[in-house]
Amino acid sequence: QVQLVESGGGLVQAGGSLRLSCVASGRTGSRYVVGWFRQAPGKEREFVATVSVSGSTYHADSVKGRFTISRDNGKNTVSLQMNSLKPEDTAVYYCAARIAVYSDTYAYTPNEYEYWGQGTQVTVSS
Repeated sequence: QVQLVESGGGLVQAGGSLRLSCVASGRTGSRYVVGWFRQAPGKEREFVATVSVSGSTYHADSVKGRFTISRDNGKNTVSLQMNSLKPEDTAVYYCAARIAVYSDTYAYTPNEYEYWGQGTQVTVSS
């Protein structure tokens, strides 16, 4: 089992920045793909970004150029740097993990992930 805890959410004005962190504990010796998702009220959970075991990244078009996912395996931490925030980025942000078959594997959909954090609220005011 792996436990994921997100932090770093909050209230920020449009154009501002936040940095989310996801810290893993438990069976962290396995290799995991990690992703960030978000869910706004009344909407489905949406893919934001993913990082492979090898550190390769992929970002959704809606956040490309503004958000950056990264990982520090030594600290069992995956971060999401969010710049130039917009009101439409308002949502609960979740990190998720799944065991990786290959070091360059990504995962883009919620159903592909086994472990989830509790979420952290991000609110962007206009």
